[in-house]
Amino acid sequence: MTSRADGPLRTADVVRATGYSAQQVRDLERLGVLPPAVREPNGYRAYTADHVRALHAYRGLAAAAGPVDARCLLGALVAARDAAAGPSDPTPAQPRGAAADPAPSVLTDALAAVNAVHARFAREREEVLRALAALDAIRGEGPAADEHPDALTITQLAAALGVRTSTLRFWEQEGLVHPERVTTLRARRYGSAAVREARVVAALRAGGYGVPAVREVIRSLDAGAGVDRAREILDDRLRRIATRTLALLRAGSDVAALAAPG
Repeated sequence: MTSRADGPLRTADVVRATGYSAQQVRDLERLGVLPPAVREPNGYRAYTADHVRALHAYRGLAAAAGPVDARCLLGALVAARDAAAGPSDPTPAQPRGAAADPAPSVLTDALAAVNAVHARFAREREEVLRALAALDAIRGEGPAADEHPDALTITQLAAALGVRTSTLRFWEQEGLVHPERVTTLRARRYGSAAVREARVVAALRAGGYGVPAVREVIRSLDAGAGVDRAREILDDRLRRIATRTLALLRAGSDVAALAAPG
């Protein structure tokens, strides 16, 4: 229930309808996530169903894209609604920005912002799927063989992985890849085990993982765990992308309703 006999909502009503605390409601209003609430003669805030809807949208967007992006998107929408409402004095029954439609571009801009997040999730999912395919290929090859004379140079391995030589040096510096130094000039040489490490690192980095998580996987490889741990990490990322996508879908209807009331 979000109304009191079709009248304005008190802070307690909004708290019950959204699960946010009174302080959180006030903070989000201050940050521009909510349209400014009307102050009644007694000083109390008067909210509307739009405020409740904005809070639901914020929760979904924050779960999907993070609180910063959620504040930016809703803040822009609220500002446009506020401008469309004009400078007229609001009343408790018709708070500023609640009745007037926003500017014509607001709906398309708001939905475009949501779609951009959807597109980002789709790209992340494709990256993870490619990383999983790379891991499956590595696992299908079986254990790495001992070092052999056909070890790769840093230039050859970088070209094979599609990365820069400086990237391979960085991975070595971070303990992710362990080449040998075998020539008189101490040049790097990558045998089967080092190439396998580099391929796993490349797959995880392409899947969006940072150095600490990748280092954990490489340690499991060294301990004989194979690529299973890497696959578990990427599978978990797929699940989290799906969870965030669902939150975004739920927020989308609230964003659309805010952008095109009525």
